[in-house]
Amino acid sequence: MNNDWQLTIASDLHNLPLIAQFVRNAGRAAGLNDDALFAIELACDEACNNVIEHAYRDAAGPLHIACSVRQADFIIQIQDQGRPFEPPIARPLHHLRRRANTPVGGLGIHLMRKLMDVVEYRFDTQFGNHLTMIKRQVVPISAPEDT
Repeated sequence: MNNDWQLTIASDLHNLPLIAQFVRNAGRAAGLNDDALFAIELACDEACNNVIEHAYRDAAGPLHIACSVRQADFIIQIQDQGRPFEPPIARPLHHLRRRANTPVGGLGIHLMRKLMDVVEYRFDTQFGNHLTMIKRQVVPISAPEDT
């Protein structure tokens, strides 16, 4: 079974459906159930949307997504060369309630942390931003073979 999938694509909001399809296909190939597929697809969509809107802003640049299986874990790694980002410290959701004068947005990182078991970020001056998200114990031990 192939346990590694990679996609490099331009950082453009129009490419989010292609990224979602890529992650969904990798998850299906790994044998994930529908709940796990939904979680990884939504978390990846939030992460890539953040990269496009905040790391690259109005500039174009590459977005590299790699999915892999290690033991029973499904791992998504997202790398970009955009502006560095410092994720906020996780706060309970009740502190993030939207008020009438609060702008929409800002819940993407919280959502990623709720959907995935591990969310880790690091910045390297040579390789840029690197986000790792892991969904634990979701790949069947005898995942289907590639045909």
